Amino acid sequence: MYRFLLSRQWVILTLVTLLLIPTMIKLGFWQLHRHEHKVALNKVISNSLSAKPVPAESLTSPGHHIRHDDLYRRVTAKGTFDTAHEVVVRRRTNSDDEVGFHVLTPFVLDDGRVLMVNRGWIPADGAQTAFPKIPKPAKGEITVTGRLMADETTADSGIKNVQGLPDRQVMLINSEQQAKSLGKQVLGGYIEQTSPEPAHNSPELLSDPEHSDIGPHMAYAIQWWLFSAGVPVGWVVLARRERRDREEAAAKEAVEEAPVAV
Repeated sequence: MYRFLLSRQWVILTLVTLLLIPTMIKLGFWQLHRHEHKVALNKVISNSLSAKPVPAESLTSPGHHIRHDDLYRRVTAKGTFDTAHEVVVRRRTNSDDEVGFHVLTPFVLDDGRVLMVNRGWIPADGAQTAFPKIPKPAKGEITVTGRLMADETTADSGIKNVQGLPDRQVMLINSEQQAKSLGKQVLGGYIEQTSPEPAHNSPELLSDPEHSDIGPHMAYAIQWWLFSAGVPVGWVVLARRERRDREEAAAKEAVEEAPVAV
């Protein structure tokens, strides 16, 4: 009745079915883990943004890797901007998805150590080969407030760390890289400046990260699991249809070959 399942065509179809089921289940769990990561990150962001600002030096130090629970934490620092050694980060977008630069400026603390400050976004001008004109920050000793961020890496950001860029241009914000360039002690990570507000709103300060949307990952996980359940059902339906078609064809052939009564 089901001997056709031993045919080459059905053996291949069965093997593909057996491979699809665990693959789809695994993809479902992958989406579930992405959902859980998004929910956890949203909680970290919410807790960090609602907490009172603390001194940046209390959460980071030279060579320090920012703890996950300290991401986006509001911090303060007192010192002066060193615009002579600021760099720009290429291929960054603003809230309108316009491509430009992020302005990364060393902020020299009272003890001589440096905190890298992302002062915000400026538009790109021309071919991006020349160093852009950047609005100056406040002069003298000031207190800045910002969101504490971890050093960027290619693995985490997906951004390739291209070499041979024009002078004072980088692809990634990385405190170790800046420490080598400056020859100074640089606190791990960096901050996204939130205050003081720049004159004429330039550079454009980066807005708070969105942390209310959990994304479609849970829906995708359920879809993959439904697909994994539907695959064997589909295989059974196809097998039964094949059996029925073969039985009908055999019955028709038997009728045609039967001797005609005289």
